[in-house]
Amino acid sequence: MPTLLLRCAAPLQSWGTQSDYSIRDTGREPSKSGIIGLLCAALGRPRAADVGDLAALRMGARVDQEGKVLREWQTAQRSPQDTTISNRYFLMDATFVVGLESPDTGLLTTLHQALRNPVWHLCLGRKSCPPSLPPYLKDGLRAEDLSAALQSYPWQGFAAGAPPTHLRVVLDDPAGVELRRDLPISFAARAFHLRRVRTDFIPLPLAQAELDPHQEAPCTWRV
Repeated sequence: MPTLLLRCAAPLQSWGTQSDYSIRDTGREPSKSGIIGLLCAALGRPRAADVGDLAALRMGARVDQEGKVLREWQTAQRSPQDTTISNRYFLMDATFVVGLESPDTGLLTTLHQALRNPVWHLCLGRKSCPPSLPPYLKDGLRAEDLSAALQSYPWQGFAAGAPPTHLRVVLDDPAGVELRRDLPISFAARAFHLRRVRTDFIPLPLAQAELDPHQEAPCTWRV
C-alpha cells in the first residue's frame, strides 16, 4: 500500500491536543489533527470543509530529532482589573518524518503536489510556527507501506555528537494501548474522535548524504 512522506522541521513546533485557554500543551510528536490541518492548508480547504478522506489516512510519525519542551508565559490585559495569564508550550529544534498510508494513490499524489505548491501558508501546529524546511519531499511518494517507508527513508535529523542508534515511531494501530483525541471530525466545530496508537523503535536509517552524496537538491518551495 503506497505511502506519502513529509518532513516537519522548525525552530518551534506545537502539537497540542488537550489545550484550554490558559494552558496550551504540545505533544512530543505531530498530532493527526495538526497534520491534517497542514494538508488542508496545502490544498486550500476551508475550515468547514469535510476532512473524512484525510482522517481515513493511516499515519505514522518518526522522531528524527527529539525536541526540547519550551514554556512561554503570556499575559493579556483587557483592563487593570482584568488580566489573563496563559502558559503555551512548544517543541524546540525537533525534526519529524510523517507518513500517510492509503490505497488511494490519486489522493496521495494530489497531497504530494499540494505540498510542493501549497495554496495557503503552512505551519507546524500553530500559525506562529512556520517550517524552516519544506514539508514537501521530492521523493516522498513511496510504493512501500507505512512501516517500511519510515524504516527506509534517510534520516533527516542532526547531531552535535554521535547520532542516535534508534528512532521512536508512533503509528496508528487499532490495537494500540495509547489513546489520543486528535482525529478530526470537523475543524469548524472543534470535534475530534479518539484514535489508538502504538510506539515502536527502529534502527537509525542512513543519512541522505551517506545514501546518495549526489542527490539532487530539493526544488524551490513557494508559499
